[in-house]
Amino acid sequence: MTDQRPLLREIFDAAVAAAHPDVVLAPHLPPLPKGRVICLAAGKGAAAMAVAAERHYLDALGLEPERLSGIATTRHGHGVPTRRIKVVEAGHPMPDQAGLKGAAESLQLAETAQGDDLLLVLLSGGGSANWIAPVAGITFAQKQALTRALLRSGAPIGEINTVRKHLSRIKGGRLARAGQHATEILTLAISDVPHDDPSAIASGPTVPDPTTLADARAIIAKYALQVDDAIRRALEDPANESCKPGDPAFAHARFELIARPKASLDAAVARAKEAGYDIIDLGADLEGEAREVAADHARLALQARANGRRVAILSGGELTVTVRGNGRGGPNQEYALALADLLKDTAGVAALAGDTDGADGGGGSASDPAGALIDAATFAKMKSLGLSPRAYLDDNDATGFFAATGDLLQTGPTLTNVNDVRVILVE
Repeated sequence: MTDQRPLLREIFDAAVAAAHPDVVLAPHLPPLPKGRVICLAAGKGAAAMAVAAERHYLDALGLEPERLSGIATTRHGHGVPTRRIKVVEAGHPMPDQAGLKGAAESLQLAETAQGDDLLLVLLSGGGSANWIAPVAGITFAQKQALTRALLRSGAPIGEINTVRKHLSRIKGGRLARAGQHATEILTLAISDVPHDDPSAIASGPTVPDPTTLADARAIIAKYALQVDDAIRRALEDPANESCKPGDPAFAHARFELIARPKASLDAAVARAKEAGYDIIDLGADLEGEAREVAADHARLALQARANGRRVAILSGGELTVTVRGNGRGGPNQEYALALADLLKDTAGVAALAGDTDGADGGGGSASDPAGALIDAATFAKMKSLGLSPRAYLDDNDATGFFAATGDLLQTGPTLTNVNDVRVILVE
């Protein structure tokens, strides 16, 4: 049987390349303003987006360097050298002091914007954790504890962000409020959320927020989260309601998507077609518990195998994991581990599941795996080592399992983020 791992990696890399800031940003950047360009970026692609903006304005358009300033707050390990825009590396998925500082400095710089200035906001996935600015009455430690509880609850990212937006001085349109004296606020975003909702990308710092304090309180109740009384009081304080349509903050604000999960999934589909596979495209917006989605996809793979079809089953979106054990991993690794358990007796099947930012869950290190691969070699190794996928699933320890089999997907930071890509090849 042909080794399909190189092809799986080519399919994944095609998805990532389609959303790199070097490719997608420049065509959307506006002409030079009369005043300054103030660039504020957040997320895993923030530093790379800042570099692309510098190249456009300083080199292509000849902007005087002193008229360009900014701050790019990105995940640890995702920084790259810049000329005028300061890079701050901060925590993700757990916020840290660096993110606190980056958010505070970004708000301060936004407040300096005046007529003739362009406030250019560059967003990518991870911005919600990178920009941390708790509302009055909430400590940083309390915000961290709440984030940790939300991540462990299995709540989808939209619900997590609903809560975070109502406890933040920068999310939910508040950055636009800080910079509303600029002649224009232009937000260019790389989407990492299902259905490309602008208010969900980096928790919508420059767009109206349709969610409410009541929604945030309902999510706390839904997952029975134990939170500090200060959090409860903040979620009952009308002063912490996010910015709604009609707010003067949005009078000169514009939002554009420059990269979408669907475009990246389409690039992956194209590469699989080139390799001669029939395609089952499940879409770029899948959500749900990782192991449950894996069970659905395993059934499709087994059906295709039984019918003698040579297919590639592809999907995007963002899955979740309800953490019950003490292991390590992320939704892509858990998905792959569940597949390994369900397909271990099936020949002619290989799969990859990876986060396009290069890190699937983990502790926030640049060396965290992007996901995992499985194929016949995985099945043989787990049998020879006596590994039980089910036992590792019970402990949410997909990283431990795939470290033992040698199947972790290690890409390093990709400098973009358009959600996850999952591929199953059936011979």
